Amino acid sequence: MNRPAQIRSITFAGHLPLALVLGASLMSTACTTLGPEFQKPEAPVSERWQDIDAAQLKSDSVDYTAWWTLFGDPTLSKLIKAAYDQNLSLRIAAIRILEARAQLGIAVGNLYPQQQQASGGVVYQSASENQANTAAADLGFTDFDIGFDAAWELDFWGKFRRGVESADANFLASVADYDDLLVSLTADVANTYVLIRTFQQRLVLARDNVVIQQRSLKIADVRFRNGATTELDVQQAKTLLFNTQASIPRLETGLRQAGNALSILLGMPPGDLQDILGGSGAIPAAPREVAVGIPADLLRRRPDVRRAELQAAAQSALIGVAQANLYPSFSLFGSIGLAASSGTNTTKTGNSGVEELFDSHSLFFVGGPSFDWPLFNYGRIKNNVRVQDARLQQLLVNYQNTVLRAAQEAEDSMTAFVRARDEVRFRIDGEKAARRAVDLALTQYREGATDYTTVLNTQETLVTQQDQLTAVRGDVTRNLIALYKALGGGWQIRQGKALIPAATKTQMRERTNWGGLLTPDLEMKTDTQTRRTPDW
Repeated sequence: MNRPAQIRSITFAGHLPLALVLGASLMSTACTTLGPEFQKPEAPVSERWQDIDAAQLKSDSVDYTAWWTLFGDPTLSKLIKAAYDQNLSLRIAAIRILEARAQLGIAVGNLYPQQQQASGGVVYQSASENQANTAAADLGFTDFDIGFDAAWELDFWGKFRRGVESADANFLASVADYDDLLVSLTADVANTYVLIRTFQQRLVLARDNVVIQQRSLKIADVRFRNGATTELDVQQAKTLLFNTQASIPRLETGLRQAGNALSILLGMPPGDLQDILGGSGAIPAAPREVAVGIPADLLRRRPDVRRAELQAAAQSALIGVAQANLYPSFSLFGSIGLAASSGTNTTKTGNSGVEELFDSHSLFFVGGPSFDWPLFNYGRIKNNVRVQDARLQQLLVNYQNTVLRAAQEAEDSMTAFVRARDEVRFRIDGEKAARRAVDLALTQYREGATDYTTVLNTQETLVTQQDQLTAVRGDVTRNLIALYKALGGGWQIRQGKALIPAATKTQMRERTNWGGLLTPDLEMKTDTQTRRTPDW
Protein backbone atom coordinates (compact mmCIF):
# COMPACT_ATOMS: atom_id res chain seq x y z
CA MET A 1 0.00 0.00 0.00
CA ASN A 2 1.47 3.35 -1.03
CA ARG A 3 1.68 5.88 1.78
CA PRO A 4 2.18 9.63 1.35
CA ALA A 5 5.70 10.92 1.83
CA GLN A 6 5.80 13.09 4.92
CA ILE A 7 8.24 15.36 6.74
CA ARG A 8 7.83 15.22 10.50
CA SER A 9 9.65 17.23 13.15
CA ILE A 10 11.61 15.70 15.99
CA THR A 11 10.04 15.14 19.38
CA PHE A 12 11.32 17.36 22.15
CA ALA A 13 11.22 14.73 24.87
CA GLY A 14 12.06 16.08 28.26
CA HIS A 15 12.36 19.67 26.99
CA LEU A 16 8.90 20.97 27.79
CA PRO A 17 9.94 24.65 28.05
CA LEU A 18 11.41 24.55 24.53
CA ALA A 19 8.29 22.83 23.20
CA LEU A 20 6.05 25.44 24.79
CA VAL A 21 8.08 28.28 23.29
CA LEU A 22 7.91 26.78 19.81
CA GLY A 23 4.22 26.05 20.20
CA ALA A 24 3.49 29.57 21.34
CA SER A 25 5.39 30.96 18.37
CA LEU A 26 3.27 28.87 16.01
CA MET A 27 0.05 30.01 17.64
CA SER A 28 1.09 33.65 17.55
CA THR A 29 1.85 33.47 13.80
CA ALA A 30 -0.86 35.13 11.75
CA CYS A 31 -3.17 32.38 10.45
CA THR A 32 -5.03 32.53 7.16
CA THR A 33 -8.24 31.01 5.85
CA LEU A 34 -7.96 29.30 2.49
CA GLY A 35 -10.74 28.94 0.01
CA PRO A 36 -13.24 31.36 -1.51
CA GLU A 37 -15.60 33.52 0.51
CA PHE A 38 -19.10 32.50 -0.52
CA GLN A 39 -21.00 35.02 -2.59
CA LYS A 40 -24.72 34.61 -3.11
CA PRO A 41 -25.18 33.81 -6.81
CA GLU A 42 -27.13 36.03 -9.11
CA ALA A 43 -30.74 34.97 -9.51
CA PRO A 44 -32.62 35.30 -12.82
CA VAL A 45 -35.83 36.97 -11.63
CA SER A 46 -38.43 38.87 -13.67
CA GLU A 47 -39.62 42.29 -12.58
CA ARG A 48 -43.32 41.44 -12.81
CA TRP A 49 -45.70 38.53 -13.21
CA GLN A 50 -47.15 37.86 -16.65
CA ASP A 51 -50.77 37.76 -15.42
CA ILE A 52 -50.50 40.59 -12.90
CA ASP A 53 -52.93 42.69 -14.97
CA ALA A 54 -55.72 40.16 -14.39
CA ALA A 55 -58.57 41.47 -12.27
CA GLN A 56 -58.15 38.67 -9.72
CA LEU A 57 -54.48 39.46 -8.96
CA LYS A 58 -52.77 42.39 -7.30
CA SER A 59 -49.11 43.08 -6.67
CA ASP A 60 -49.53 43.95 -2.99
CA SER A 61 -47.39 42.05 -0.51
CA VAL A 62 -49.22 39.96 2.05
CA ASP A 63 -48.40 37.74 5.02
CA TYR A 64 -48.62 34.13 3.83
CA THR A 65 -48.10 32.65 7.30
CA ALA A 66 -51.60 31.13 7.38
CA TRP A 67 -52.90 31.58 3.83
CA TRP A 68 -55.56 28.88 4.31
CA THR A 69 -57.52 31.18 6.63
CA LEU A 70 -58.34 33.33 3.56
CA PHE A 71 -60.81 30.60 2.52
CA GLY A 72 -62.85 31.15 5.68
CA ASP A 73 -63.26 27.40 6.31
CA PRO A 74 -62.77 26.40 9.99
CA THR A 75 -62.52 22.71 9.08
CA LEU A 76 -59.58 23.39 6.77
CA SER A 77 -57.77 25.32 9.49
CA LYS A 78 -58.39 22.49 11.95
CA LEU A 79 -57.02 19.91 9.51
CA ILE A 80 -53.81 21.87 8.88
CA LYS A 81 -53.21 22.28 12.61
CA ALA A 82 -53.69 18.54 13.10
CA ALA A 83 -51.26 17.78 10.26
CA TYR A 84 -48.66 20.14 11.72
CA ASP A 85 -48.95 18.43 15.11
CA GLN A 86 -49.09 14.83 13.89
CA ASN A 87 -47.55 14.36 10.43
CA LEU A 88 -44.77 11.77 10.65
CA SER A 89 -42.72 12.95 7.67
CA LEU A 90 -42.56 16.40 9.22
CA ARG A 91 -41.41 14.84 12.49
CA ILE A 92 -38.60 13.03 10.66
CA ALA A 93 -37.48 16.34 9.13
CA ALA A 94 -37.41 17.92 12.60
CA ILE A 95 -35.21 15.11 13.93
CA ARG A 96 -32.87 15.61 10.96
CA ILE A 97 -32.40 19.18 12.19
CA LEU A 98 -31.18 17.73 15.49
CA GLU A 99 -28.83 15.44 13.58
CA ALA A 100 -27.40 18.39 11.64
CA ARG A 101 -27.04 20.39 14.85
CA ALA A 102 -25.05 17.54 16.40
CA GLN A 103 -22.87 17.38 13.25
CA LEU A 104 -22.22 21.09 13.69
CA GLY A 105 -21.12 20.36 17.25
CA ILE A 106 -18.59 17.84 15.94
CA ALA A 107 -17.19 20.43 13.53
CA VAL A 108 -16.91 23.05 16.27
CA GLY A 109 -15.10 20.51 18.45
CA ASN A 110 -12.33 20.20 15.85
CA LEU A 111 -11.26 23.77 16.66
CA TYR A 112 -9.99 22.51 20.01
CA PRO A 113 -7.47 19.78 20.88
CA GLN A 114 -8.59 16.85 18.79
CA GLN A 115 -7.04 14.20 21.04
CA GLN A 116 -7.59 14.29 24.79
CA GLN A 117 -7.13 10.88 26.30
CA ALA A 118 -6.46 9.54 29.77
CA SER A 119 -4.88 6.09 30.04
CA GLY A 120 -3.54 3.72 32.61
CA GLY A 121 -2.64 0.11 33.08
CA VAL A 122 -0.94 -2.68 35.00
CA VAL A 123 1.29 -5.04 32.97
CA TYR A 124 3.15 -8.09 34.29
CA GLN A 125 6.10 -9.38 32.26
CA SER A 126 8.25 -12.49 32.68
CA ALA A 127 11.45 -13.03 30.66
CA SER A 128 13.18 -16.30 29.75
CA GLU A 129 16.18 -17.29 31.89
CA ASN A 130 17.89 -18.70 28.77
CA GLN A 131 18.00 -15.35 26.96
CA ALA A 132 21.20 -13.31 26.74
CA ASN A 133 21.94 -10.61 29.34
CA THR A 134 19.40 -11.85 31.86
CA ALA A 135 21.76 -12.98 34.60
CA ALA A 136 21.44 -9.82 36.66
CA ALA A 137 18.03 -8.67 35.43
CA ASP A 138 14.59 -8.98 36.86
CA LEU A 139 12.98 -11.85 35.01
CA GLY A 140 9.54 -11.01 36.33
CA PHE A 141 8.22 -7.55 37.08
CA THR A 142 5.07 -5.46 36.99
CA ASP A 143 4.66 -2.02 35.34
CA PHE A 144 2.21 0.52 36.70
CA ASP A 145 1.36 3.65 34.74
CA ILE A 146 -1.26 6.39 34.50
CA GLY A 147 -1.13 9.34 32.15
CA PHE A 148 -2.81 11.88 29.90
CA ASP A 149 -2.19 12.43 26.18
CA ALA A 150 -3.21 15.44 24.12
CA ALA A 151 -2.72 16.52 20.53
CA TRP A 152 -3.88 19.69 18.86
CA GLU A 153 -3.66 20.34 15.15
CA LEU A 154 -3.71 24.10 14.87
CA ASP A 155 -6.16 25.61 12.42
CA PHE A 156 -3.31 27.34 10.62
CA TRP A 157 -4.97 27.42 7.19
CA GLY A 158 -8.58 27.67 8.32
CA LYS A 159 -9.40 24.04 7.54
CA PHE A 160 -11.46 23.55 10.68
CA ARG A 161 -13.05 26.99 10.49
CA ARG A 162 -14.18 26.16 6.96
CA GLY A 163 -15.47 22.86 8.29
CA VAL A 164 -17.58 24.75 10.81
CA GLU A 165 -18.88 27.02 8.04
CA SER A 166 -19.87 23.99 5.97
CA ALA A 167 -21.56 22.21 8.87
CA ASP A 168 -23.34 25.41 9.85
CA ALA A 169 -24.71 25.89 6.33
CA ASN A 170 -25.78 22.23 6.27
CA PHE A 171 -27.58 22.75 9.58
CA LEU A 172 -29.48 25.72 8.18
CA ALA A 173 -30.18 23.73 5.01
CA SER A 174 -31.83 21.06 7.19
CA VAL A 175 -34.05 23.80 8.63
CA ALA A 176 -34.92 24.88 5.08
CA ASP A 177 -35.73 21.21 4.30
CA TYR A 178 -38.16 21.20 7.21
CA ASP A 179 -39.74 24.45 6.05
CA ASP A 180 -40.04 23.18 2.48
CA LEU A 181 -41.77 20.04 3.70
CA LEU A 182 -44.11 22.17 5.80
CA VAL A 183 -45.02 24.26 2.75
CA SER A 184 -45.83 21.07 0.85
CA LEU A 185 -47.72 19.58 3.80
CA THR A 186 -50.05 22.53 4.26
CA ALA A 187 -50.72 22.66 0.52
CA ASP A 188 -51.28 18.88 0.31
CA VAL A 189 -53.73 18.93 3.22
CA ALA A 190 -55.68 21.82 1.70
CA ASN A 191 -55.59 20.28 -1.77
CA THR A 192 -56.80 16.90 -0.51
CA TYR A 193 -59.54 18.56 1.54
CA VAL A 194 -60.78 20.47 -1.52
CA LEU A 195 -60.65 17.24 -3.52
CA ILE A 196 -62.84 15.56 -0.88
CA ARG A 197 -65.36 18.39 -0.97
CA THR A 198 -65.36 18.28 -4.78
CA PHE A 199 -66.08 14.55 -4.81
CA GLN A 200 -68.85 15.07 -2.28
CA GLN A 201 -70.49 17.75 -4.43
CA ARG A 202 -70.16 15.64 -7.56
CA LEU A 203 -71.81 12.73 -5.73
CA VAL A 204 -74.71 14.95 -4.66
CA LEU A 205 -75.24 16.06 -8.25
CA ALA A 206 -74.99 12.50 -9.58
CA ARG A 207 -77.60 11.28 -7.12
CA ASP A 208 -79.87 14.23 -7.91
CA ASN A 209 -79.60 13.42 -11.61
CA VAL A 210 -80.47 9.80 -10.87
CA VAL A 211 -83.72 11.02 -9.32
CA ILE A 212 -84.45 13.23 -12.34
CA GLN A 213 -83.71 10.41 -14.77
CA GLN A 214 -85.86 7.98 -12.80
CA ARG A 215 -88.79 10.36 -13.24
CA SER A 216 -88.05 10.60 -16.95
CA LEU A 217 -88.00 6.81 -17.18
CA LYS A 218 -91.45 6.63 -15.53
CA ILE A 219 -92.81 9.15 -18.01
CA ALA A 220 -91.39 7.17 -20.94
CA ASP A 221 -92.75 3.92 -19.52
CA VAL A 222 -96.26 5.37 -19.02
CA ARG A 223 -96.31 6.72 -22.57
CA PHE A 224 -95.09 3.38 -23.91
CA ARG A 225 -97.80 1.45 -22.02
CA ASN A 226 -100.41 3.87 -23.33
CA GLY A 227 -99.20 3.29 -26.86
CA ALA A 228 -98.06 6.90 -27.34
CA THR A 229 -94.46 5.88 -28.07
CA THR A 230 -92.29 2.85 -28.72
CA GLU A 231 -90.15 0.78 -26.36
CA LEU A 232 -87.10 2.56 -27.74
CA ASP A 233 -87.81 5.55 -25.50
CA VAL A 234 -87.90 3.30 -22.44
CA GLN A 235 -84.61 1.63 -23.27
CA GLN A 236 -82.94 4.96 -23.99
CA ALA A 237 -84.14 6.28 -20.61
CA LYS A 238 -82.79 3.19 -18.87
CA THR A 239 -79.41 3.53 -20.61
CA LEU A 240 -78.98 7.11 -19.39
CA LEU A 241 -80.09 6.19 -15.88
CA PHE A 242 -77.73 3.22 -15.64
CA ASN A 243 -74.79 5.28 -16.93
CA THR A 244 -75.39 7.94 -14.29
CA GLN A 245 -75.74 5.30 -11.58
CA ALA A 246 -72.51 3.69 -12.78
CA SER A 247 -70.62 6.94 -12.21
CA ILE A 248 -71.47 6.94 -8.50
CA PRO A 249 -69.19 4.00 -7.46
CA ARG A 250 -66.30 5.65 -9.30
CA LEU A 251 -66.88 8.91 -7.43
CA GLU A 252 -67.22 7.05 -4.14
CA THR A 253 -63.88 5.33 -4.80
CA GLY A 254 -62.22 8.69 -5.42
CA LEU A 255 -63.76 10.09 -2.24
CA ARG A 256 -62.55 7.15 -0.16
CA GLN A 257 -59.03 7.31 -1.58
CA ALA A 258 -58.83 11.07 -0.98
CA GLY A 259 -59.94 10.46 2.61
CA ASN A 260 -57.25 7.82 3.05
CA ALA A 261 -54.63 10.23 1.72
CA LEU A 262 -55.82 12.91 4.14
CA SER A 263 -55.58 10.44 7.03
CA ILE A 264 -51.93 9.74 6.25
CA LEU A 265 -51.19 13.47 6.05
CA LEU A 266 -52.74 13.79 9.51
CA GLY A 267 -50.53 10.99 10.84
CA MET A 268 -53.52 8.68 11.31
CA PRO A 269 -54.38 5.23 9.95
CA PRO A 270 -56.92 5.30 7.10
CA GLY A 271 -60.40 5.47 8.57
CA ASP A 272 -63.64 7.36 8.80
CA LEU A 273 -63.08 11.11 8.90
CA GLN A 274 -66.69 12.10 9.42
CA ASP A 275 -65.96 13.37 12.94
CA ILE A 276 -63.31 15.68 11.50
CA LEU A 277 -64.95 16.65 8.22
CA GLY A 278 -68.45 16.98 9.60
CA GLY A 279 -70.22 15.33 6.68
CA SER A 280 -70.64 16.73 3.20
CA GLY A 281 -69.68 20.39 2.76
CA ALA A 282 -69.18 23.09 0.19
CA ILE A 283 -65.97 23.56 -1.78
CA PRO A 284 -63.94 26.37 -0.10
CA ALA A 285 -64.38 29.51 -2.18
CA ALA A 286 -61.37 31.52 -3.31
CA PRO A 287 -61.26 35.21 -2.35
CA ARG A 288 -62.18 37.71 -5.06
CA GLU A 289 -58.64 39.13 -5.21
CA VAL A 290 -55.30 37.50 -4.45
CA ALA A 291 -52.16 39.41 -3.46
CA VAL A 292 -49.10 37.86 -5.11
CA GLY A 293 -46.35 40.40 -4.43
CA ILE A 294 -43.44 40.56 -6.86
CA PRO A 295 -41.19 37.77 -8.27
CA ALA A 296 -38.22 38.85 -6.14
CA ASP A 297 -40.19 37.83 -3.03
CA LEU A 298 -39.61 34.20 -3.98
CA LEU A 299 -35.93 34.51 -3.06
CA ARG A 300 -36.82 35.57 0.44
CA ARG A 301 -39.82 33.37 1.10
CA ARG A 302 -39.35 30.00 -0.61
CA PRO A 303 -37.50 27.45 1.54
CA ASP A 304 -36.23 25.44 -1.43
CA VAL A 305 -34.48 28.55 -2.79
CA ARG A 306 -32.86 29.14 0.61
CA ARG A 307 -31.84 25.49 0.77
CA ALA A 308 -30.19 25.66 -2.66
CA GLU A 309 -28.22 28.72 -1.56
CA LEU A 310 -27.16 27.08 1.71
CA GLN A 311 -26.08 23.91 -0.04
CA ALA A 312 -23.83 25.99 -2.27
CA ALA A 313 -22.46 27.82 0.77
CA ALA A 314 -21.67 24.51 2.50
CA GLN A 315 -19.84 23.26 -0.58
CA SER A 316 -17.91 26.54 -0.98
CA ALA A 317 -16.39 26.05 2.47
CA LEU A 318 -15.24 22.54 1.53
CA ILE A 319 -12.95 24.02 -1.14
CA GLY A 320 -10.97 25.68 1.64
CA VAL A 321 -10.82 22.38 3.54
CA ALA A 322 -9.41 20.66 0.45
CA GLN A 323 -6.91 23.47 -0.26
CA ALA A 324 -5.54 23.27 3.28
CA ASN A 325 -4.16 19.82 2.47
CA LEU A 326 -1.73 21.43 0.02
CA TYR A 327 0.16 22.96 2.93
CA PRO A 328 1.81 21.57 6.07
CA SER A 329 -0.35 21.02 9.11
CA PHE A 330 1.08 22.13 12.45
CA SER A 331 0.29 20.38 15.70
CA LEU A 332 1.13 20.50 19.38
CA PHE A 333 1.28 17.22 21.26
CA GLY A 334 2.21 16.04 24.68
CA SER A 335 1.93 13.29 27.24
CA ILE A 336 2.29 13.47 30.99
CA GLY A 337 1.94 10.73 33.55
CA LEU A 338 3.31 8.56 36.31
CA ALA A 339 5.10 5.22 35.91
CA ALA A 340 6.65 2.70 38.31
CA SER A 341 7.74 -0.95 38.28
CA SER A 342 8.12 -3.70 40.86
CA GLY A 343 10.26 -6.78 40.48
CA THR A 344 11.91 -9.55 42.43
CA ASN A 345 15.42 -8.00 42.40
CA THR A 346 15.17 -5.20 44.95
CA THR A 347 18.73 -3.98 44.29
CA LYS A 348 18.02 -2.87 40.72
CA THR A 349 17.34 0.72 39.71
CA GLY A 350 13.74 1.49 38.93
CA ASN A 351 12.48 -1.28 41.11
CA SER A 352 9.86 0.50 43.18
CA GLY A 353 6.26 -0.59 43.39
CA VAL A 354 2.70 0.54 43.14
CA GLU A 355 3.09 2.49 46.37
CA GLU A 356 5.69 4.74 44.69
CA LEU A 357 3.48 5.39 41.60
CA PHE A 358 2.41 8.79 42.89
CA ASP A 359 5.88 9.77 44.03
CA SER A 360 7.38 12.85 42.32
CA HIS A 361 10.19 10.69 40.92
CA SER A 362 7.62 8.67 38.94
CA LEU A 363 6.65 11.69 36.81
CA PHE A 364 7.37 11.60 33.09
CA PHE A 365 6.37 13.89 30.24
CA VAL A 366 6.99 14.35 26.55
CA GLY A 367 5.76 17.10 24.23
CA GLY A 368 6.48 19.46 21.41
CA PRO A 369 5.35 20.75 18.04
CA SER A 370 5.19 18.74 14.85
CA PHE A 371 4.16 19.16 11.26
CA ASP A 372 2.94 16.90 8.48
CA TRP A 373 3.31 17.75 4.82
CA PRO A 374 2.26 15.30 2.07
CA LEU A 375 4.79 16.57 -0.46
CA PHE A 376 4.32 14.03 -3.22
CA ASN A 377 0.51 13.84 -3.23
CA TYR A 378 -0.07 17.16 -4.93
CA GLY A 379 -1.72 15.55 -7.95
CA ARG A 380 -4.39 13.91 -5.88
CA ILE A 381 -4.85 16.88 -3.57
CA LYS A 382 -5.12 19.37 -6.39
CA ASN A 383 -7.63 17.19 -8.18
CA ASN A 384 -9.64 16.92 -4.99
CA VAL A 385 -9.73 20.73 -4.86
CA ARG A 386 -10.99 20.68 -8.45
CA VAL A 387 -13.63 18.12 -7.50
CA GLN A 388 -14.89 20.37 -4.71
CA ASP A 389 -14.88 23.41 -7.00
CA ALA A 390 -16.81 21.54 -9.70
CA ARG A 391 -19.40 20.50 -7.11
CA LEU A 392 -19.74 24.13 -6.03
CA GLN A 393 -20.32 25.23 -9.60
CA GLN A 394 -23.01 22.59 -9.98
CA LEU A 395 -24.76 23.88 -6.88
CA LEU A 396 -24.51 27.49 -8.06
CA VAL A 397 -26.21 26.51 -11.32
CA ASN A 398 -28.71 24.45 -9.31
CA TYR A 399 -29.55 27.57 -7.30
CA GLN A 400 -30.31 29.49 -10.49
CA ASN A 401 -32.35 26.56 -11.80
CA THR A 402 -34.28 26.39 -8.51
CA VAL A 403 -35.14 30.09 -8.81
CA LEU A 404 -36.31 29.58 -12.40
CA ARG A 405 -38.46 26.60 -11.44
CA ALA A 406 -39.93 28.54 -8.52
CA ALA A 407 -40.91 31.34 -10.90
CA GLN A 408 -42.35 28.80 -13.35
CA GLU A 409 -44.47 27.19 -10.62
CA ALA A 410 -45.82 30.58 -9.56
CA GLU A 411 -46.54 31.66 -13.14
CA ASP A 412 -48.21 28.32 -13.97
CA SER A 413 -50.39 28.48 -10.86
CA MET A 414 -51.43 32.08 -11.54
CA THR A 415 -52.37 31.28 -15.11
CA ALA A 416 -54.31 28.18 -14.07
CA PHE A 417 -56.12 30.11 -11.33
CA VAL A 418 -57.09 33.06 -13.55
CA ARG A 419 -58.17 30.88 -16.47
CA ALA A 420 -60.10 28.47 -14.26
CA ARG A 421 -62.08 31.39 -12.87
CA ASP A 422 -62.86 32.51 -16.40
CA GLU A 423 -63.97 28.98 -17.21
CA VAL A 424 -66.30 28.91 -14.19
CA ARG A 425 -68.28 31.86 -15.54
CA PHE A 426 -68.89 30.08 -18.83
CA ARG A 427 -69.69 26.81 -17.06
CA ILE A 428 -72.31 28.52 -14.91
CA ASP A 429 -74.06 29.89 -17.99
CA GLY A 430 -73.80 26.51 -19.69
CA GLU A 431 -75.31 24.72 -16.68
CA LYS A 432 -78.22 27.16 -16.54
CA ALA A 433 -78.92 26.64 -20.22
CA ALA A 434 -78.72 22.85 -19.87
CA ARG A 435 -81.14 22.87 -16.93
CA ARG A 436 -83.62 24.98 -18.89
CA ALA A 437 -83.26 22.69 -21.91
CA VAL A 438 -84.15 19.65 -19.75
CA ASP A 439 -87.30 21.34 -18.45
CA LEU A 440 -88.41 22.32 -21.96
CA ALA A 441 -87.66 18.89 -23.41
CA LEU A 442 -89.64 17.08 -20.69
CA THR A 443 -92.61 19.41 -21.13
CA GLN A 444 -92.64 18.94 -24.88
CA TYR A 445 -92.21 15.17 -24.51
CA ARG A 446 -95.21 14.93 -22.17
CA GLU A 447 -97.23 16.87 -24.72
CA GLY A 448 -95.97 14.71 -27.56
CA ALA A 449 -94.32 17.63 -29.31
CA THR A 450 -90.88 15.95 -29.45
CA ASP A 451 -89.35 12.51 -29.22
CA TYR A 452 -87.38 11.08 -26.34
CA THR A 453 -84.05 11.55 -28.08
CA THR A 454 -84.31 15.27 -27.33
CA VAL A 455 -84.95 14.54 -23.65
CA LEU A 456 -82.07 12.09 -23.60
CA ASN A 457 -79.64 14.55 -25.15
CA THR A 458 -80.60 17.41 -22.85
CA GLN A 459 -80.29 15.30 -19.72
CA GLU A 460 -76.92 13.95 -20.81
CA THR A 461 -75.76 17.52 -21.39
CA LEU A 462 -77.03 18.60 -17.95
CA VAL A 463 -75.16 15.79 -16.21
CA THR A 464 -71.97 16.71 -18.02
CA GLN A 465 -72.33 20.46 -17.43
CA GLN A 466 -73.05 20.08 -13.71
CA ASP A 467 -70.19 17.66 -13.15
CA GLN A 468 -67.73 19.81 -15.07
CA LEU A 469 -68.85 22.99 -13.31
CA THR A 470 -68.28 21.38 -9.92
CA ALA A 471 -64.88 20.02 -10.99
CA VAL A 472 -63.78 23.42 -12.29
CA ARG A 473 -64.88 25.14 -9.09
CA GLY A 474 -62.64 22.71 -7.25
CA ASP A 475 -59.85 23.45 -9.75
CA VAL A 476 -60.10 27.18 -9.00
CA THR A 477 -59.48 26.58 -5.31
CA ARG A 478 -56.81 23.95 -5.91
CA ASN A 479 -54.97 26.22 -8.35
CA LEU A 480 -55.01 28.98 -5.74
CA ILE A 481 -53.60 26.54 -3.20
CA ALA A 482 -50.85 25.66 -5.70
CA LEU A 483 -50.19 29.40 -6.09
CA TYR A 484 -49.83 29.91 -2.34
CA LYS A 485 -47.47 26.93 -2.26
CA ALA A 486 -45.45 28.31 -5.19
CA LEU A 487 -45.17 31.67 -3.40
CA GLY A 488 -43.62 29.86 -0.41
CA GLY A 489 -46.33 30.35 2.19
CA GLY A 490 -47.11 28.18 5.20
CA TRP A 491 -43.74 27.36 6.79
CA GLN A 492 -43.91 30.43 9.01
CA ILE A 493 -46.37 28.73 11.38
CA ARG A 494 -43.51 26.78 13.01
CA GLN A 495 -41.79 29.95 14.25
CA GLY A 496 -41.73 30.13 18.04
CA LYS A 497 -42.97 26.55 18.39
CA ALA A 498 -41.28 23.33 19.44
CA LEU A 499 -40.48 21.18 16.43
CA ILE A 500 -40.51 17.81 18.19
CA PRO A 501 -43.35 16.48 20.38
CA ALA A 502 -42.69 16.04 24.08
CA ALA A 503 -43.21 12.26 23.89
CA THR A 504 -40.52 11.94 21.20
CA LYS A 505 -38.11 14.05 23.25
CA THR A 506 -38.68 11.84 26.28
CA GLN A 507 -38.00 8.73 24.22
CA MET A 508 -34.76 10.20 22.86
CA ARG A 509 -33.59 11.38 26.29
CA GLU A 510 -34.08 7.89 27.70
CA ARG A 511 -31.59 6.55 25.15
CA THR A 512 -29.06 9.36 24.89
CA ASN A 513 -27.82 12.41 26.76
CA TRP A 514 -28.84 15.22 24.39
CA GLY A 515 -27.58 17.99 26.64
CA GLY A 516 -29.40 21.22 25.88
CA LEU A 517 -30.32 20.40 22.29
CA LEU A 518 -33.84 19.29 23.20
CA THR A 519 -34.68 22.27 25.37
CA PRO A 520 -37.51 24.40 23.98
CA ASP A 521 -35.39 27.58 23.76
CA LEU A 522 -32.69 25.99 21.59
CA GLU A 523 -35.15 24.01 19.54
CA MET A 524 -37.11 27.10 18.57
CA LYS A 525 -33.96 29.02 17.56
CA THR A 526 -33.94 27.91 13.93
CA ASP A 527 -33.85 31.32 12.31
CA THR A 528 -32.40 30.71 8.86
CA GLN A 529 -30.96 34.21 8.72
CA THR A 530 -28.69 33.68 11.76
CA ARG A 531 -25.90 31.20 12.28
CA ARG A 532 -26.32 29.03 15.36
CA THR A 533 -23.61 27.24 17.32
CA PRO A 534 -25.05 24.23 19.15
CA ASP A 535 -24.72 23.46 22.82
CA TRP A 536 -22.46 20.42 23.14
